[in-house]
Amino acid sequence: MLTAQAFRSVEGAYLALLQLATNEPEHRIDARGNAAREVTGASFRLPDPRQRLPYLAERRVNPVFQFAEALWYLAGRRDLAMIVYYAPSMRASSADGIRLGGSAYGHALFSPARGHQSQFDRVVELLLNEPDSKRAYLPVFAARELADRDNPDVACLAGLHLLSRGGRLHMVCSMRANDLDCGLLSDVFSFTMIQEYAAIQLGLKLGTYTHVIGSAHVNDTNAARVERVLAEAESRRTVPAFAFPSMPASTEGATIANVLVHEEALRTNQVRYTAEHIQGLDLAPYWQQVVMLFELYRQIRHDKTAAADPELLAVLDPGLRWLMECKWPACAAAVAGGVR
Repeated sequence: MLTAQAFRSVEGAYLALLQLATNEPEHRIDARGNAAREVTGASFRLPDPRQRLPYLAERRVNPVFQFAEALWYLAGRRDLAMIVYYAPSMRASSADGIRLGGSAYGHALFSPARGHQSQFDRVVELLLNEPDSKRAYLPVFAARELADRDNPDVACLAGLHLLSRGGRLHMVCSMRANDLDCGLLSDVFSFTMIQEYAAIQLGLKLGTYTHVIGSAHVNDTNAARVERVLAEAESRRTVPAFAFPSMPASTEGATIANVLVHEEALRTNQVRYTAEHIQGLDLAPYWQQVVMLFELYRQIRHDKTAAADPELLAVLDPGLRWLMECKWPACAAAVAGGVR
């Protein structure tokens, strides 16, 4: 097979890569104090990029962070203020305690350069005028990032290649490195969201997503969790299956900005939303679900509630609810109280 192996969802690719790096590593490395097992030149393909979430109880994926990071990218942001609320560990990657550098991929992709179009807008314009172009590449990693050997935040993403073919938008993602246990899942989630957003702007159907990694590795510090995840996958008799919905065709930059207005109000604990309030917002049901996640997280972080709002969980997408139950005891407690 000369093209990347295809998987039904990111979960299958994730498990296959974990098994490969754990059981058949090509190298043992110790880069910057992180001992790891490594495979080089790994790749996989998702025929349906919307299947971007894994349903593994031991992995306990955080869907709130997944959406927050994707929106942070789509808005072209690099500030710590928003993203560390969802992932405090990201603060360690900031050189000035205010913003992020190389890992702020959205800033490189969506932020206008000196008042001109963003890279993303230029590529969309190119593909609207020349659909078969091979030039629609969005570079992220920059050589200047290596000028400072103590730089704590060098981009892992080399770039995204958009390919309009046969009425569908395909994307090839090139990573210089991927932490298979910690980084891969959030990267695939965000990059396929960017791909779907781009397809909407171009009026195209969603094509395949291909992920190529230079250094695919599992850090020794995560080895125990990886073993538990692989053991779960090996022993389970049934595999949870949830269909991820399509991003609305009406989604545009103003939509992202609108969602982020609600995100900020909830993050800063200025408002509290009920399920009825969220369902009355001027947002498509798809984006209302995201606001529901942010409200549930507000309850967990600010209210420190023992049980999350059962009415919110009742109207949450079943797949998202399953993940929230696995991740947060407050959501599991609400479910135990009768939410289904």
